[in-house]
Amino acid sequence: MNETASLRARAEIDLAALRANVRVLRERAAGAQLMAVVKSDGYGHGAVPCARAAREAGATWLGTATPHEALALRAAGLDGRIMCWLWTPGGPWREAIDADIDVSVSGMWALREVVAAADGAGRPARIQLKADTGLGRSGCQPADWPELVTEALAAERAGRVKVTGLWSHFACADEPGHPSIAAQLGVYRDMVAYAEKEGVEPEVRHLANSPATLTVPEAHFDLVRTGIAMYGISPAPELGTPADLGLRPVMTLAASVALVKDVPAGHGISYGHHYTTSAETTLGLIPVGYADGVPRHASGTGPVLVDGKVRTVAGRVAMDQFVVDLDGDRPEPGAEAVLFGPGDRGEPTAQDWADAAGTIAYEIVTRIGTRVPRVYVDGAAGPTGGVPR
Repeated sequence: MNETASLRARAEIDLAALRANVRVLRERAAGAQLMAVVKSDGYGHGAVPCARAAREAGATWLGTATPHEALALRAAGLDGRIMCWLWTPGGPWREAIDADIDVSVSGMWALREVVAAADGAGRPARIQLKADTGLGRSGCQPADWPELVTEALAAERAGRVKVTGLWSHFACADEPGHPSIAAQLGVYRDMVAYAEKEGVEPEVRHLANSPATLTVPEAHFDLVRTGIAMYGISPAPELGTPADLGLRPVMTLAASVALVKDVPAGHGISYGHHYTTSAETTLGLIPVGYADGVPRHASGTGPVLVDGKVRTVAGRVAMDQFVVDLDGDRPEPGAEAVLFGPGDRGEPTAQDWADAAGTIAYEIVTRIGTRVPRVYVDGAAGPTGGVPR
């Protein structure tokens, strides 16, 4: 038995699929650069391997939420442009400047802190001004935009910063036709026009996330930021399946069946006995649970492919394991149980688990924990480097 097959559980990450997805997304946004967003450890897929694969496929930027994620990419040897956007007071501004990372500025407190850090570094900071065009999270409100632009330009003239970008983020791009899409586009254009009139000369203007990259071409501007779509997952069922969008899911989550046993009718299964066998049957023990990221909300509903058939989680998902009713079938211990993958072999998809748990596919892949090793494969070429982590 090889190393991969003997694992309790594994998340296979197909880097060939990721590169293909990046190429598809670049074609959808022809004329714009592409930022590969690898926040949250590459949406659970592994930030560094996915960042490298995305670069190979033509991504010119990498994006993270936190500065520590961006600094980790630099520490791993990733060069080129990297941007991060989720800052709190006292953050590692100086380290980001020293690492040549573009940082987002949403308000005056952030501008003051990054300018002070640039003075300490003895070099200008690369900053991107974020506009709140209607999402209501980070970003500068239109009423406060003139002050932020004025102060950023003053700092730029003094050689303390370089304003490299003007950006914002959609609230409802995953809902085709939502009126906020056009409204945000209008506000963004106005805020960019004001900044440029005042003298800002951005390298990149960017607004489009994954769904807007796929469905709102007028929002592509100079750069698109692709997150979940790069990993082969549809940003929303309303936009179509991954296959409809020309994408292929990158992650396959599988485990080895730990036990197969006979039980009589009327046997309660797992905590609370929310499932009771209706007849004499066989049970399969799957050795992953909510500590591995399998959602407890999918108790009684989560689908799993075992021995060529899709089974359903029987009873509650526990911390380390759950049970499926095999209905009399008897796969050998060690047989593969596939929780989700591309769906090519009839296995469930991440969207199927999202539906079962009442959530979105983003959460299904990002919640798979570090106790599950990532095994990197390259399509038909097979494993690329064993079992990291």
